[in-house]
Amino acid sequence: MAINQQPQVGLRGIRKEFHGMTVLSDVTLDVAKGEVVAFIGPSGAGKSTLLRCVNYLEVPTAGELLLDGKPAVAVASNPTRAELTSLRRQVGMVFQSFNLFPHISVLRNVALAQERVLGRSREEAEVRAMELLTRVGLANKADAKPTRCSGGQQQRIAIARAMALEPSVMLFDEPTSALDPELGGEVLNVMQELAASGMTMLVVTHEMSFARKVSDRTVFMADGKIVEQGHPDQLFGSPEHNRTKKFLEAVLER
Repeated sequence: MAINQQPQVGLRGIRKEFHGMTVLSDVTLDVAKGEVVAFIGPSGAGKSTLLRCVNYLEVPTAGELLLDGKPAVAVASNPTRAELTSLRRQVGMVFQSFNLFPHISVLRNVALAQERVLGRSREEAEVRAMELLTRVGLANKADAKPTRCSGGQQQRIAIARAMALEPSVMLFDEPTSALDPELGGEVLNVMQELAASGMTMLVVTHEMSFARKVSDRTVFMADGKIVEQGHPDQLFGSPEHNRTKKFLEAVLER
């Protein structure tokens, strides 16, 4: 995959504290347009918190977020509602839980945000929703309620919904952790297709095979810091740090 020189996402000294406890400690990272970066590491390493700081679901205690070389918000510690709306249009996120509206159809779940956030007409939004549901292999579920869909299908609907706002960056926070391996595989296949299409992706994952085969770069985090990062062949094949080696030995032996 060709990677442009200009970072699309830039994290500069991101620190996050909760009740006086440091969860992220001065994390600095550049992500190029079209790059797929996988974050691995033990529970409590700060991976999910870092992703939430990228779209300001968590406001960083200190540091700066850059998109295409420009600050995402004017005052990093005090973003305005308009700035947050603009940021979240550019940076989509898919969570562990699906967060779908259970009382409306799959089609309406994917269309509704387009109408409210992008100002599209219902007809236009539903046409786009059907295109995306077809892309994730769920056109036949358009009229169903989410509760009538499997977990893997619901997560693919959530991906389609995030894609409907036409973000330039996608964040995935352990999107398969609540799914059994077969259903998780459905979601990983969709993510692989997104990666192949050139979508910039930051993925927190416990799926080592995804990190190894799909990511352009794997980042190992522990104790709120980036311990080591590099091409997956290098990081998995010959990690430099003992902390990385111990983690990989533990998870790969399961």
